[in-house]
Amino acid sequence: MPDHQLEQERELTPRQIVAELDRDIVGQAEAKRAVAIALRNRWRRRQLPEDLRQHVTPKNIMLIGPTGVGKTEIARRLAMLVGAPFVKAEATKYTEVGYVGRDVEGLVRDLVEAAIILVRNSERTRVEEQARARVEQRLLDLLLPPVAPAQSWPEGEAPPAPAPAGEASERRQRSRDKMRARLAAGELDDREVDITFPGRSVAPVSILGAGNFEQMEMDLQNMFEKILPKPSQTRRMTIRQARPLLLQQEVDNLIDPEKISQAAVSLTEESGIIFLDEIDKITGDEGGSGRGPDVSRQGVQRDLLPIVEGTTVNTKHGPVKTDHILFIAAGAFHRSKPSDLMPELQGRFPIRVEMHDLTRDDFARILREPRASLIRQYQALLSTEGITLEFAEPAIEVMADLAFQVNQTTQNIGARRLHTILERVLEDLSFDAPDRADKHVVIDEALVRQRLEALSQDEDLSRFIL
Repeated sequence: MPDHQLEQERELTPRQIVAELDRDIVGQAEAKRAVAIALRNRWRRRQLPEDLRQHVTPKNIMLIGPTGVGKTEIARRLAMLVGAPFVKAEATKYTEVGYVGRDVEGLVRDLVEAAIILVRNSERTRVEEQARARVEQRLLDLLLPPVAPAQSWPEGEAPPAPAPAGEASERRQRSRDKMRARLAAGELDDREVDITFPGRSVAPVSILGAGNFEQMEMDLQNMFEKILPKPSQTRRMTIRQARPLLLQQEVDNLIDPEKISQAAVSLTEESGIIFLDEIDKITGDEGGSGRGPDVSRQGVQRDLLPIVEGTTVNTKHGPVKTDHILFIAAGAFHRSKPSDLMPELQGRFPIRVEMHDLTRDDFARILREPRASLIRQYQALLSTEGITLEFAEPAIEVMADLAFQVNQTTQNIGARRLHTILERVLEDLSFDAPDRADKHVVIDEALVRQRLEALSQDEDLSRFIL
């Protein structure tokens, strides 16, 4: 596991983790405490002796609550906080082996790919300075090609007297230093050069259909890349265009793919987080007949069980053990309850947290408090048009009231209702912003009521518009 991640986990106590989550997510204190403890337990486990460490497994969490209350965001922010590989997937897109759909082992393969990106970015940061120096050398070689090897002359014909070796070398070095200075100053960015890129072999068509053969198809794709010729191609472009492409080439040359794969597998096994959403949708109907879709739903639970329990999944980067991956499941459980899941699967999610519906005060806090609150997002977006946007406090209170009211009278979609309301309030301003003469705009209570009150009171209209 990368050292920087160990340092992050060591520094973050449960109280600090909750404080960080509070900066982006309003309310849901119980859920934040549960995930903070689960994260800290990972660090505690690593401090144990080797013989005991292998027996300590993560306590998986089940979040129970309606849509839009922050279930996904808590898990996503937690992973971002410590740089852990994270995958979110809906349980409904997986089906039992033998049915059309994705195999549940694809969850672990996706998690490894997320870890590959994290490790590669970390390695890229480490080698970037060296790669930039190599790019500069390549560009200098293109602008000032190396000295050609000595020519052979016909027998009996004497070659011209060469310049003294030291003098020629010094003159060439001075020219190269001048060119390097101009290159660093950006004076040569518009000069065109010919860049040769290595080709990449690809299979002409998809070898296998969709379904449970995705891993086999990836393996065959890799085989084709090794067997088929890789014709290089030369493109003419400016130095400004070539620099990022050459940097990527040099970074790839400096990074060891095998080392990346090994580090990614280790990071996945020790720190991976899988968020399994809509788990209530695979419970099947209570008292179901065992026919139709219920068969596949039960099959998905049976297929999930070994992965959550701990098994080894083969990926193209190597086998991955799932024993210490943290699973966070979430569902609304409107028409079912957690006890409708298979008993074996229930037992693998020992920590259950009920998340509460958002109150009117929660809506007002969501608009004001998070670092990337909706109000701050719209202010930043419209500032690109030169608009200074302000929201009066009464306007924020009215929007919170209306969001809560519409959620109560129609379908409850949680905080996502605020997206619809703000879009409705700012629709005219967003359209007219480029042509507007008055660049200072205050959203007050009267404007919010004018735009929304009639809609919110008409239940039929609010079902379709809000």
